[in-house]
Amino acid sequence: MSYESSPWRQRLHTVIFEADTRAGRTFDAALIVCIVASVVIVVLESMESIGSRWRRELFLAEMAFTVLFTVEYVLRLVAVRRPLSYARSFYGIIDLLAIVPTWLSLILPGAHYFLTIRVLRLLRIFRILKLTEYLSEAGVITGALRASRRKISVFLFTVLALVVVIGALMYMIEGPAHGFDSIPTSMYWSIVTLTTVGYGDLSPKTPLGKLLASVVMILGYAIIAVPTGIVTSELTAARGRGHSRQACPACGREGHDDDATHCKYCGAAL
Repeated sequence: MSYESSPWRQRLHTVIFEADTRAGRTFDAALIVCIVASVVIVVLESMESIGSRWRRELFLAEMAFTVLFTVEYVLRLVAVRRPLSYARSFYGIIDLLAIVPTWLSLILPGAHYFLTIRVLRLLRIFRILKLTEYLSEAGVITGALRASRRKISVFLFTVLALVVVIGALMYMIEGPAHGFDSIPTSMYWSIVTLTTVGYGDLSPKTPLGKLLASVVMILGYAIIAVPTGIVTSELTAARGRGHSRQACPACGREGHDDDATHCKYCGAAL
């Protein structure tokens, strides 16, 4: 049966993906509560005083949330015209990461797997990223970051080249006698100084080295401002364009322009 001839799938899509309807808002509100509650359980489970005392209750609550999110994930795949497209999307991957670790922890027996299971179970914290799907401004921010990715890439490449040059200069000026025993170590120092972090584990001792460090510190403030300006300009442009909250019936993604007739991700008609 095709998607167009399945009214119940279209209705399911409206409830799950369309936040502008009453049913959609109710579904989103309930899901947000479940997401926050499940993350709280993960945090409480990591606390020895609570985890050891309420281990069984926390486990049962976690399994209940896992079953709930598994059903939700399956329903999302059913509700869209192209399930594979949604499964490969950002939120589709987050949905999968939210449920797979718990199921894997049940089918990997043996005490020697314990550490692996704990790492897998920590991935449940990815559920909190699902909250961004329900924030109206998330699409604007994502669009701005996507639009500025080329400028940011050029900026990062320039910073990387600058780090190599500064690291090489500091290596020649200070040398192993003052802790700068290799160019990679000097590059580490230049990154720490350029980002204004300043751990203090390495510091120049010679007057020329201190002069270079002063220049790098001042340069660091200018470098921090560049990506902020790039993203801010794209955010301003994105707000001017306007975005619709309508989700694509094929892949389930949002963030389309108000006058869009087709999905910009998969090309399906909106």
